[in-house]
Amino acid sequence: MAHGRYAIMSFDFSTTLGGAWFPTPLFTASGCASSGKELSQFFPLREIGAVVTKSIMLKPRAGRPTPRMAETPSGMLNSIGLQGPGIDAFLVEDIPWLASQGARVIVSIAGETAEEYGVLARKLRGVSGISAIEVNISCPNVENRGLVFACDPNSASDVVKSVRGIIGGELPILAKLTPDVTNIASIAAAVIGAGADGIAMINTVLGMVINTETMRPHLGGKTGGLSGPAIRPIAVRAIYQVREALPNVSILGMGGVASGKDAFEMILAGASGISIGTASFGDPSAVHRIQNELREILINKGFASVKEAVGYAHRANVTEGDQI
Repeated sequence: MAHGRYAIMSFDFSTTLGGAWFPTPLFTASGCASSGKELSQFFPLREIGAVVTKSIMLKPRAGRPTPRMAETPSGMLNSIGLQGPGIDAFLVEDIPWLASQGARVIVSIAGETAEEYGVLARKLRGVSGISAIEVNISCPNVENRGLVFACDPNSASDVVKSVRGIIGGELPILAKLTPDVTNIASIAAAVIGAGADGIAMINTVLGMVINTETMRPHLGGKTGGLSGPAIRPIAVRAIYQVREALPNVSILGMGGVASGKDAFEMILAGASGISIGTASFGDPSAVHRIQNELREILINKGFASVKEAVGYAHRANVTEGDQI
């Protein structure tokens, strides 16, 4: 591995996800920065890997009743309900704006049926400025009594097949998985087998807060998604398990990353890219800061590239006390 000034000059900070190239491995997390406008006043969006948009649905959606958020130990609980303007308004307003900023874009889509995902994919075909599609299958499947698509390998596969059948080889597909399953590696294998090019994980962990004054659930939607540092060990475990089961799979890791060290941990577990979500609420420049911290850590550890560090914790020759 390279060391010294030459290492800094020759260091390759780029990464690939499902065959798509990005100049850095740091991304926003879907749902935490809308389409990036809020963060653009703090750093140039073109300087990070990509903006992962809020999951967009076919029609405008008002979202869940209030209150929608609650603070929790080392995290937060949200129950937004995929509020958004719908795909048509999104394509008119958000994609052109992101392109004007020089940002790379991963469009996250969500639907209520497998067919609806296909319709969304059709609307994205031929749209310039999109690097990949994140298929958010961690949302209710109204055809299956409210079961989350990603909790069942067959339902998850059906959604991915629907999108792949429409999009063909035009764009990489990243399937976003929930940690609320018994065996996340089996779900990952199912969606890869159905045509996904990579995995995005983890989505939030299902949780609840009860207001002890009213003695009722605090959130209007009763349950919500837990995010923040509290879930990071769950995310690291999930990434490690999927990488172990599918050594060549591309993984966009997320879940409680608040520092370069946190991001480095996920890369060692097997992630090729890292999304930053909850940390941006307290520090809008978090993605940019963590990106700089991660770069410094990788160089100081002697890695010549991000790719060299991905999955390092799995290598059989790595033992306690080894030096890079």
